[in-house]
Parts: sequence; structure tokens; C-alpha cells
Amino acid sequence: MESRRREIVVVGASRGIGAAIAQHFTQKGASIVSISRGQPVAGKWIQADISTPEGIKSIVRSIGESTVDALLFMGGVWENGAFTEQYDFMTSPDEETRFVIAVNTIAPIELTKQLVKNLAKSDNPRAIFIGALSALDNSPTIEVANTASKFGLRGAAQSLRLALRDYKIGITVINPGNVATEEVMADIGEGRFAAQIPIPLSDVISAIEWILMLSNMVDVGEINLYQKG
Repeated sequence: MESRRREIVVVGASRGIGAAIAQHFTQKGASIVSISRGQPVAGKWIQADISTPEGIKSIVRSIGESTVDALLFMGGVWENGAFTEQYDFMTSPDEETRFVIAVNTIAPIELTKQLVKNLAKSDNPRAIFIGALSALDNSPTIEVANTASKFGLRGAAQSLRLALRDYKIGITVINPGNVATEEVMADIGEGRFAAQIPIPLSDVISAIEWILMLSNMVDVGEINLYQKG
């Protein structure tokens, strides 16, 4: 009897970490549902704006009753000019704050809740969220909305683990430093970010692979990925 293909939902699959993850697991033979506003590089595309309740509902409708083995929330947004000298909290509009928190904190909570029935059909369901080192205590970052949203994501993950304990869903937040996506490499090359060696994308992929390979008896709360030097 042939084994069932692993069913993975990747949020933020059109670029950055999400695109790399969707492409990687497609090549590994998994069935990928890619959620993004723009065209993804791999997987079945569900076009949705996760900052809105309508966007979340459209995703849930499209997935229907399908089994979801892993929800990989790799999407994320931040303020205009974030992590550069151009960022100024006092000139950042309130609408921007609400948008960042809606995408980075509210969407992971609501989407996980709405897909519980799908995840519960898996023998080893997992939800993995991309956080940030800026979400850790006493972070020196001044990007208020992004920091608040990622800090909130950590708290949400801890509460989701308790609220959904009867469904046996493993919930993990990965908090990386700068990851070597095309966007980050361009920022470094053009001087918007300080000269540095970012975390290889392959290391983030390996961390997710490891979590998904664990038995259903093990949960992983958080993983922090720091840049050396």
C-alpha cells in the first residue's frame, strides 16, 4: 500500500522563507497548498489577504475537509523603513500598526483555530510559526508594531498549545535573526542593512524538517536561531 503524501499548508509562499519552504517540500514529494497574495513558486495557490477576516475565510473554504499535516506560517510584514535609519515610530501611521499586527499575530491565531479540524485528522499534526529574535525580552529593536506582533505571536503559541491540547497539535515558534532570502541579501548589498552574514535558508528549512520528523509524542516550544559574530 502506498503511503499518503504529506499535506502541508504554507502561508507566505510567494517570496522569502515561505517560497523556499514551499519549493523544498514540493521537491520532497509533499502536497503543498501555498497561501499568498502574489503568485507562489510552488504548490496549489490560494490567493488570499490574511490581514482580513474575509481572507482567512476564503482559505478555510478552499481547504475544505482536507487533512492538513502541517500548517507552516512563514508570512510576515513590518513597517515601512523598518530595520533602517529611515524608520520613525512617530511618523508610522496607525493603519500600518494595525496591518502588521493583523498579519503577524491575528492571522496565525485565527487560521490555526479554523484549521483545527483539518489538523486533527493527521497522525502527527504540527503548526510552525516564524517569529523573530526581536520578540525576545529586552530586544534592542525599535520597530514597535513588528516587535509587538512577534512578541504576541510567542504568547499566542503558548496559549494555543494549552487551548488545543485535546487535539494533540504540536505548536512551535522559530525565532531567527536575519535569514539569507533574496530580499535580505539585496538590503545588505544596497546598504540598507549593515554588512553581515545572514542565517542560511537551508538552516531554517532543516529546523522545520527536524520538527516534522519528530514523533507525535514530542512537542517543540521555541527555537532561536542566532547569527554568529
